[in-house]
Amino acid sequence: MATRTRSRLCTALLAPALALGATVALASAPAQAAVWNSCDQWGNTTLNGYTLYNNIWGSGAGSQCIWANSGTNWGVSANHPNTGGIKSYPNAKKVVNKSITSLASLTSSYNVTVPSSGAYNTSYDIWDTGYKYEIMLWVNKTGAVGPLGSSQGSLTLGGSTWTVYKGNNGSNDVFSFIRSSNSGSGTVDILPILKWIKNTKGWFGNVTIGDVQFGFEITSSSGGLNFTTNSLTVSSS
Repeated sequence: MATRTRSRLCTALLAPALALGATVALASAPAQAAVWNSCDQWGNTTLNGYTLYNNIWGSGAGSQCIWANSGTNWGVSANHPNTGGIKSYPNAKKVVNKSITSLASLTSSYNVTVPSSGAYNTSYDIWDTGYKYEIMLWVNKTGAVGPLGSSQGSLTLGGSTWTVYKGNNGSNDVFSFIRSSNSGSGTVDILPILKWIKNTKGWFGNVTIGDVQFGFEITSSSGGLNFTTNSLTVSSS
């Protein structure tokens, strides 16, 4: 079971740009010419309102390169060893910066192509502006991975049925929603999920939602695997 020991977002923003070794240069972007690509540990750029991060944050990582045709069409080639612990969370981020009560809507649609082997999840990672609360929405998972914390039961909300987990990684509270069946594409109505946490469970108050990230939390991808976001939209009002 993969256990998050520290925040991917905070690590990406605060940690020094440590070299990963010669293996980083061995991963490559796909054959098509991309608008942007990077094999840097903390490689990032902003395209059409989305910020992309290579974000190799975990210990014992191998090589990983990110490419992008836009902020909503991008992917990674990753070769991380078959060992425990999350190695990376390459993602695209959209900033919302609205309190829950001031949001009229918050939705996202996704379409991904993911490998049938390895150990990873495809997930949203949603943060309040103070980075005290982390809401993860796993839309698919493969291999020996699992959420942090203890099960709080299941519910149908936001267009899917989820099993909910509540935990703390030592830096922030984590609320994980694991989809009951794997999905490669779909639409998630995020706002009802946030309201359920706030109003029904009382796990946080009227926090301001900052980052809505979407990407691949990779534990292992031995031999080299490709993960592609074919399309993504994050919309709020």
